[in-house]
Amino acid sequence: MDIEAFRKVVTSRRSVRKFTAKPIPKAVLDDCLDLAMLAPCSSGLQPWEFYIVRSADKKAKLVKACMSQLAAKTAAELIVCVARTDRVESFSKQMLRDWPMPDVPPLVKRYYQLIPYYYAPGPLNSFALVKKAAIAAGGLVAPVPRGPYTTAEVQLWAAKSTALACENLVLALRAHGYDSCMMEGFDEVRVRKLLKLGPEALPIMVVGAGERADDGVFWPQVRFERALFVKEV
Repeated sequence: MDIEAFRKVVTSRRSVRKFTAKPIPKAVLDDCLDLAMLAPCSSGLQPWEFYIVRSADKKAKLVKACMSQLAAKTAAELIVCVARTDRVESFSKQMLRDWPMPDVPPLVKRYYQLIPYYYAPGPLNSFALVKKAAIAAGGLVAPVPRGPYTTAEVQLWAAKSTALACENLVLALRAHGYDSCMMEGFDEVRVRKLLKLGPEALPIMVVGAGERADDGVFWPQVRFERALFVKEV
């Protein structure tokens, strides 16, 4: 492993607001997406989806939904990163089918059989309230995982893993010599309508990607002093 090469990738990644007209080769983008999907994820359940918006009509609508930001208007590719909360049960079963060893350990098998119940909030969070009370009682005598219980908490669970995949995506783009802009400023209602997303799908961000224009970075990077963030206890 080459730490200096990795450091160069991380330190040279910037939120690029203006791209050139150069396209990203399909093989490069495919590789970046494959690397994105190697990101760590809770229980290996991979709660993400990536929508590469190629249709000219849909791309124009997506640019508008992104408030017509320059990063969206000039990007060679626009990728909508979505967290899914409705595939916990099916992916738990698939994990057991695709287990990478001949035999699934009994504890692992039991774990994936229980996950769908653990992550199901129930109608109007009814299951969530019962589980929260039961687990709180168990927590009086031993450490226990405190959630996710409610629909909002399950969405947060999926969003955290999806955000890790997004970071892999933009670093992979930078390693290939391309750049990106992670945009959270978009009209979620319009994006949902454009992609026909149901309530179980949560758009996390839109990633604009392409070759950095000479004036594509608008200002120097600002980071506050390390002591504000790193604590030793």
